[in-house]
Amino acid sequence: MTESATPRRDKPWLFRTYAGHSTAKESNHLYRSNLAKGQTGLSIAFDLPTQTGYDSDHILSRGEVGKVGVPVSHLGDMRMLFDGIPIAEMNTSMTINATAVWLFALYIAAADEQGAPRAKLQGTTQNDIIKEYLSRGSYVFPPAQSLRLTQDLILFTTKECPKFNPMNVCSYHLQEAGATPAQELAYALATACAILDGVKTAGLSDKDFAEVVGRISFFVNAGMRFVTELCKMRAFVELWDEITRDRYGVTDEKSRRFRYGVQVNSLGLTEQQPENNVYRILIESLAVVLSKNARARAVQLPAWNEALGLPRPFDQQWSLRMQQIMAYETDLLEYGDIFDGNPQIAKKVAALKEEAVAELRKIDELGGAAAAVEIGYMKSKLVESNTARLESIEAGEQIVVGVNKFTEGEPSPLTAGDNQIMVVPEHVEAEQIARLNAWRAQRDAKAAQAALDELVRAAKEGRNMVEPSIAAAKAGVTTGEWGSVLRGVFGEYRAPTGVSATARQVGGQLDAVREEVQRVSTKIGTRAKFLVGKPGLDGHSNGAEQIAVRARDAGFEVIYAGIRSTPAELVETARKEGAHCVGLSILSGSHVTLAHEVLRLMKEQGIGEVPLVVGGIIPPADEKLLRDNGVAAVYTPKNYDLNAIMTDLAQIIEKSVETTH
Repeated sequence: MTESATPRRDKPWLFRTYAGHSTAKESNHLYRSNLAKGQTGLSIAFDLPTQTGYDSDHILSRGEVGKVGVPVSHLGDMRMLFDGIPIAEMNTSMTINATAVWLFALYIAAADEQGAPRAKLQGTTQNDIIKEYLSRGSYVFPPAQSLRLTQDLILFTTKECPKFNPMNVCSYHLQEAGATPAQELAYALATACAILDGVKTAGLSDKDFAEVVGRISFFVNAGMRFVTELCKMRAFVELWDEITRDRYGVTDEKSRRFRYGVQVNSLGLTEQQPENNVYRILIESLAVVLSKNARARAVQLPAWNEALGLPRPFDQQWSLRMQQIMAYETDLLEYGDIFDGNPQIAKKVAALKEEAVAELRKIDELGGAAAAVEIGYMKSKLVESNTARLESIEAGEQIVVGVNKFTEGEPSPLTAGDNQIMVVPEHVEAEQIARLNAWRAQRDAKAAQAALDELVRAAKEGRNMVEPSIAAAKAGVTTGEWGSVLRGVFGEYRAPTGVSATARQVGGQLDAVREEVQRVSTKIGTRAKFLVGKPGLDGHSNGAEQIAVRARDAGFEVIYAGIRSTPAELVETARKEGAHCVGLSILSGSHVTLAHEVLRLMKEQGIGEVPLVVGGIIPPADEKLLRDNGVAAVYTPKNYDLNAIMTDLAQIIEKSVETTH
């Protein structure tokens, strides 16, 4: 082929941005705008009440409505979400897990209204509950019942919607929780095996089972260690082919293909010198598009300013243009796999596979992925790995430009002004609740109740839950009602936190912190007690876990019960336990509402003198607002030095005790 000849180009991957906020109407406007800019698929972000099976007016939904995604409480919301968007022509990814059956039911109901044939629908429900127990925290039911719902959706779509991927085995959040590449490989593949083991018992023919295997997709992460991440993806391809062939006897090579979408690493995006994040996102994306034999089928890139807050439409457009330039301006899609035969790549792939297979064997010995979740094995391993990662950054062993090296620089003009991030207006929640109440008032209440009764019967009788959920969606049932009746049948679940009560014997820099904590404890006459809380529905517990681990190692007495507490529950615990400091970890954007509520309740309960500190993705204006209203300290991603935070906490406690005595 000469340089002037026109080479054959591969078809590019799907271009997506992960989006949804405020209301179904506002999100619909954003989707239509992004599609007009050349986006080729939708990736829907739902708000936390929707993800955890609550209506917008539930007490736990306070401050969370529309913050990290779009609220979808009923068919009317789903109808509005796709207004003017032909569902039959769209490839739609829905990041939904515990309530995947319900949101898929609403999606089917909306598709039926549009006249879209079910057999034509394309897209993905994430529907990976195992990783929710390990990292993201939007689980609802116990593992066995959750896996049943996952299986129900797989079996339904295989029959009714054969082009739809019913499950995205999601290792993305495992890496965000600290997983090493080998752990990401092992835990994701163990999850897939747990699902396929369950489906295998449903009595499918070999042909139908191979169809199920062929519709299982993966959603992965790619970090900054470019070569390692590329090799990880090649290892995924090889391991999945070997597992589906040898463990499950799938003979069709096409059904054994590793099919995946990706969002590159948000964990590594920095608040300091945030303009550097553009380069990070580009480099991370190379790992999943350069190797043709391990190329992603769909790519969504975070925005450069996600460590600061919710990105604006322009910020999402910037990331979309990055993909389009990669696909259309370079010659990337004109060549075969440029890494085949490279001895360094082959060596690294083999090493990752060996380590991952050993970990898979360990999980099988424990009884599989669900059992490993229930005994806390995988969660504790992730907490350990994340601790090691953070310690290497603190020690300067892992360099992060602008954070622990090359920190001097010019102020970024990109972060100047008042509109550097998108802010969800406070009135959104009240308006969403008003629409919800209007929906309940206008529906046929008897039909809705009959649909709920049938849903309960199906759950108790072990029938597939998808058709009764579709019927409930069409009858006007709400997300909270669906979640409530299934909580009544299945019960709720609290996953292990992965945080041991035993302090690690860590020397070095921590010795000085321990001395400071001990000095303050001696001064106040008892060991300093620190309550770490996650109010509301934010399930991203990685930061809270690391704060709890470091506080324990530094000598604090730590109270940490995991995710999903109401402000009232946290304040009551602080009062009963005699906490000397309360720390809230909130990454969902609801920090102002929830912190104010906690402060109000602390005063009511007579512990208003106990200092409150807050950590999360908190814009400067909100940080000032929190401090002005009585929050003692605010910590954001720029505060990566946990030892400095521990010293700070000890001194905050000392000051508060001196003030009150």
